[in-house]
Amino acid sequence: MGLLESILLGLVQGLTEFLPVSSSGHLVMVQSLMGLVQEGLRFEVAVHAATLVSVLVFYRRRVGELMAGALRGRRDAWEYAAKLGLATLPAVAVVLLFGDWLEARFDEPATAGVCLLVTGAILWTTRWTIGAATAPTPGYTAALLIGCAQAFAILPGISRSGTTVAAALALGVSPVAAAEFSFLMSVPAILGAVARTLPELSALPPGEAPALAA
Repeated sequence: MGLLESILLGLVQGLTEFLPVSSSGHLVMVQSLMGLVQEGLRFEVAVHAATLVSVLVFYRRRVGELMAGALRGRRDAWEYAAKLGLATLPAVAVVLLFGDWLEARFDEPATAGVCLLVTGAILWTTRWTIGAATAPTPGYTAALLIGCAQAFAILPGISRSGTTVAAALALGVSPVAAAEFSFLMSVPAILGAVARTLPELSALPPGEAPALAA
């Protein structure tokens, strides 16, 4: 993958990551249209590492509040952090059990296309659930179920943000709180994905590092 191709795919990622349209699905299809051969998940992990930075910058005040609250022993901060941890467990379990099978799906544009239709159906449900969604934060059971939605969204074409927000709304969490929880729960998930691919990233060919950085 050359520098220009990487920049183009990075733009696709940047334009689609924070919309509920599945950036991974769009990356799979654009790579297929461009005739690019993907080697593992290095590129997806690299661009999602950039997403992690974006989330931390946008939610820096909230992250700071949670960290400060935890250090001061505030119960609400510890409970919110526990819910984020609980929501991460389903994705961890799915990757450990089915990681290789899921990785192979990123080589199948047809899978991404079907999953995009599923994403559309999931988003359609919010027309009926958003009106009754008023809770300021998810409970523990809701956090676990939202985490299950995130695990499902590992498939290319299933929007992680769209699916988790739709699940949160269906469980009664208010829209703003649902979006915040969705993006903050992506932090441990992306950190885990980066850690899982560290051996690949450390063994990059000399010419590939600048493209990934771009």
